[in-house]
Amino acid sequence: MTAPVVIVGTGLAGYNLAREFRKLDGESPLLLITADDGRSYSKPMLSTGFAKNKDADGLSMAEPGAMAEQLKAEVRTHTRISGIDPGHKRLWIGEEQVPYRDLILAWGAETVRVPVEGDAAGLIFPINDLEDYARFRAAAAGKQRVLILGAGLIGCEFANDMSLGGYQVELVAPCEQVMPTLLHPLAAGAVQAGLEGLGVRFHLGPVLTRLQHREQGLEAHLSDGSVVACDLVVSAVGLRPRIDLAAAAGLQVNRGVVVDRQLRTSHANIFALGDCAEVDGLNLLYVMPLMSCVRALAQTLVGNPTAVTYGPMPVTVKTPACPLVVSPPPHGREGQWSVEGQGSDLKVLCHDADGQLLGYALTGTAVMEKLALNRQLPALMA
Repeated sequence: MTAPVVIVGTGLAGYNLAREFRKLDGESPLLLITADDGRSYSKPMLSTGFAKNKDADGLSMAEPGAMAEQLKAEVRTHTRISGIDPGHKRLWIGEEQVPYRDLILAWGAETVRVPVEGDAAGLIFPINDLEDYARFRAAAAGKQRVLILGAGLIGCEFANDMSLGGYQVELVAPCEQVMPTLLHPLAAGAVQAGLEGLGVRFHLGPVLTRLQHREQGLEAHLSDGSVVACDLVVSAVGLRPRIDLAAAAGLQVNRGVVVDRQLRTSHANIFALGDCAEVDGLNLLYVMPLMSCVRALAQTLVGNPTAVTYGPMPVTVKTPACPLVVSPPPHGREGQWSVEGQGSDLKVLCHDADGQLLGYALTGTAVMEKLALNRQLPALMA
């Protein structure tokens, strides 16, 4: 019996790889294994659900049975991998051994959990997949006041989304500006002002230290001594690529599972892509690089080894209170920033010493210039 191509994970990376593979190979056995319920959905839509008044079922695009039929594949849901045996080309699910022809790790990243004291510390909700979202929607029913931990891209998107969904939102993060690793301070100021215009209140600098039950909901104690009354807490403090099983199997890991330009790990017949993968030193948690990897890896899996390339990879941030598109300069490339515009409409550009555009942040109406600027950007990985 022919060993199947096995994909671990049914998020955007897993299902899209399966689709691309099936376009090229309609017959090889294909098995997808997932720890969750296996529904197909678009993860970026998790931070738009409240504004659109969509529950988890509303964000789901297909049930696992329909996906199995569409992909001519077996989809095993609520199934956790317990080990990988690269030497014998098999993985373990408890005592069960599953052979593979090729193994693709597409199991994503996990939420970073912050240590918080207090009797309500268990009521902090990460929202990293559709099941997380369903749990949070259920908890949010009938509530009004939401505290968001984290001022990065996801925290700001949730702040915008939940404000539009009718919630009173406060946001706490230990930084001086929103999206500190992504945005020039002036662009960050424009985004923060846009969110404040929706009623979002910011507590930048302190962290949440204690969360207590009170008669009228919850009481969040911050490290600067202030206290915020809330009904729910959302954790958006960041993601950490899942690497533990890969490391235990002897695969090379760093920030993510280390892969080359063909997405091969340090062991033959094992590949990784998506949020868990570190591709030639880059771990990019966005859709555009993921789709580039999907197309290249599908070719490699059918016997046409293909190196992935990354062109410019601008990120559109879902903060309609202040539209934002950002393309950070490539890692290791230094440049000078310049700012044009005023108020919420800013064009913030980074050029190197030779005048080459390295990156940008566009806010408000300036986002309309993204296509023209993208043509000037260098490839992230040619």
